[in-house]
This record gives sequence, structure tokens and C-alpha cells, in this order.
Amino acid sequence: MQTAGAGEEFRDDLRAPGARNAQARRLLSAAELAPLTQLSTGRSLLALAQTFGLIAVAVGLALFSWPSAWMLASIFVIGIAQHGLFILAHEAAHYRLFAHRGANDAVGRFVGMVSGISMCTYRVTHRLHHNNLYTEEDPDTAIHGGYPRGRRYLVDKLWHDLLGLNAWKTFAYFFGAPAINDVTQRAIRPLDDTSPALRSAARRDRWWVVGLHVLAPVVAYLLAGGQGLLAYLLLWVLPLVTVLQPVLRLRAILEHGAVDDLGSPLTAARTNRTWGGALNRIAGAVLFPHHVNYHLEHHLYPAVPHYRLPRLHQLLLERGALAGAEVRDVAGTWARVYADRRR
Repeated sequence: MQTAGAGEEFRDDLRAPGARNAQARRLLSAAELAPLTQLSTGRSLLALAQTFGLIAVAVGLALFSWPSAWMLASIFVIGIAQHGLFILAHEAAHYRLFAHRGANDAVGRFVGMVSGISMCTYRVTHRLHHNNLYTEEDPDTAIHGGYPRGRRYLVDKLWHDLLGLNAWKTFAYFFGAPAINDVTQRAIRPLDDTSPALRSAARRDRWWVVGLHVLAPVVAYLLAGGQGLLAYLLLWVLPLVTVLQPVLRLRAILEHGAVDDLGSPLTAARTNRTWGGALNRIAGAVLFPHHVNYHLEHHLYPAVPHYRLPRLHQLLLERGALAGAEVRDVAGTWARVYADRRR
């Protein structure tokens, strides 16, 4: 558990007492878990530097070769790196970026703002996902639930994402818009189920995000005229609304889609291997930055920062806790989510 205030906590997933997830938790002692939850300022700064560094290189390549076909490669790389920023905002939402709460939230809010999302609002929404995984209160079920939905459904969704047609839905989600449960058709309103402090922070943070993205094109124009504005739109806004969108959807589906047992985070969340084959490694680079592929472990122990998830996975593996759990190669996961619709 990461926060103590009512309406703010990320609860450990203890559903179905006596089930396999409870057994998995008992296999690791408090003494073994303690070092895994320790935060490292250096590791977080390194992750930030890697992501912003990749963006800087891609932008530099585009500007140096402007205009050329290299710009397409830059746009793709920037979109992939923007996804890395989303993952780091996710770490901050869990209070896992820095031990100092003020630094954690300041950096998390900045990383979210430049990506067009409100980290404080996402903290509220994501808390509901963790605390209510695959229930009627999970706002993410609309994204990853119901798979496999048929081959054409997923391809159409990803194609519309790539064209930027669904970007408004993504940013509405990160701004706390009501999510419609596919089964009950009931609207889940994330800001209704949180503490007054987090609700207030979310509302303030959204105005900062809007303000930054209203100001950014003005600053780009003042600094470099029409060419500066064009560069901002092509090298930041375009990948944000196109390349990033199918990456976000596909990762969410690979993490939770087409699972068979919703009774435990060991089987309702999935770890996708990013080792042991070319496809796994490519997917790791494109879809799973900052160890986000260890999603099963993250749901089981949300207090563990991303850079310690590989060690947590190894410990669970050594204790036999992952036997029969949702741990798959990317090709195996894709075969499940892209299968024909279930009867």
C-alpha cells in the first residue's frame, strides 16, 4: 500500500483470500520485499535522461535533415519516446519516481504536461484500475476488456489510432472523462471516488496542461516563426496524436486482454517477455519501456518501482509462484488477443 489517506490508497490486490495470489504473496517475506520497494533517485534520473535524450536525438536528426525522409523516422521514434514519458508519469502517479513527494509530483506533472496528460488526474483514474481490476468499477475495461473481439475489430482500432482519429478519446481519458463499462453501460466517473485533496489537485493540474499546450505553439512561433510552429506541430503534436495512440492501446491489450481467469492478478494481468527472441526484444523496445512489461508483478506489488520489477519477477519465479500465471512471449499473447471472437 502506498498512501494511507482514505480515497488515495493503491490497495494491494488481495482478492479471493486463499487463492493463488495470496499464496504468491506469502512466498516473499517482508524482509525480502523491503529492498524491492526502496526508491533510487539515480535510477529514476537515468530513466528520465534516457527518454528525453532519445527525444532530443530524434528532434535533432529531423531538424538537421529538414526536409527529408529521415523526418518520418524521427516522428516514429518521438512517438515511441512519448510513450516512455507516459510510463514515467505512471511511476509518479504511484509515488514511485522519487521518495520526496514534492519532487515526485513536480517531475511527474511536468512529464505528464508535455505529453498532454494530467498526471494528477491519471493518479485518480489509475487508482480505480488497480483497486477494481476487471470489475464494474475498473475504468480501463473499456480499453482492454472483451478480447478476443475478432481480427477485424483490433486492426480497425489500431488503424484509426494511427490516423489520429481516436486521440481525443485518449486525452479525454487522461483528463478524467467518464468511462463507459461495456457490460453494464454504466458511466464510471473517476473524480467521484477519491479524496478531496486528490480531486482538487487533479482539477488544478488539468488547467496547467491546457495552458502549456496553448502556450507552446505561440512560443515556437515567436522563437522561429512559421518554421518553428511547423516543427512543433510535425515533431511533437503529430507523433502524440498518431504514433503514440496504437502503442498505448496495444500495450494495454497485451497486458490484460484475452485472459481466462479474473480471480487473481496472477491471471488477470500479464507479463510479456522482452527477452528470448527477436520479436520479444522488438516489442520491448517499442511497447514496453521502463520494464512496464512486468505487469503481473506490478499489480501484485504496486509499491515496487519499475527498475526492481525484474528482480521481483525472478524471485517469484524461483519460488514457483508463476507456474500457470499469465507470463507469455509476445507472439503467444498476440495469438490470444488477435484470435477469432469467442463464441
